[in-house]
Amino acid sequence: MFGIGTGELVLILLVVMVVFGSSKLPQLGEGLGTAIKSFKRAITSADEIDVTPKKSEIPGEQPKPGPAQSSQEAPKP
Repeated sequence: MFGIGTGELVLILLVVMVVFGSSKLPQLGEGLGTAIKSFKRAITSADEIDVTPKKSEIPGEQPKPGPAQSSQEAPKP
């Protein structure tokens, strides 16, 4: 798939163990797993904040009056 064989993976794992030590490996794995989970959640979930401007907030545009906002309403008795 990536062109990495078993020998290369073993060598990479040995280098990681030498650099970080065996006591830090669980912490590294946990941090990596948490990062992947939050990344996937951010991609698949809808945006929490909608930054799309509403039509009434667009400069230069006047909101169209609806039936309740019409200036030609009949006077009330």
